[in-house]
Amino acid sequence: MNNCRPQSELSIVTKAKELCSYIITVTQKSPKQFRFTIVTRLQNLALDIIGEIYKANDVFVNRGDFNALNFRLSLQREAMTNIKLLAYYAELALTMNAILMKQYCQIAKLTTDCQNLLGAWMNSDRRRWQ
Repeated sequence: MNNCRPQSELSIVTKAKELCSYIITVTQKSPKQFRFTIVTRLQNLALDIIGEIYKANDVFVNRGDFNALNFRLSLQREAMTNIKLLAYYAELALTMNAILMKQYCQIAKLTTDCQNLLGAWMNSDRRRWQ
């Protein structure tokens, strides 16, 4: 890593990056038979979550601009749905012995943290623009 100082980020961005890094690290060691099914889904969902959060954060909302607000909220809801799907796929990966129990527990913790932070951000946006 370089010596450049990173720009301050939303807490949800930081936590989603942590989740994504963990998913990619853990799934690299998954059995080969799951690489193109569960592993691919987990990795893609983790990357999609970060993408949706970045896109939502880049939507500029002026007071009274309900189209922009609704678009932002739809991106946030998509990220929330993908977090829930990722949690399910992690549970499935555990059941199929593609990941270990301690790895599943860490993923469950990170997904719960992401859901809570994203939910708080969505509520904050709703309050701000009502």
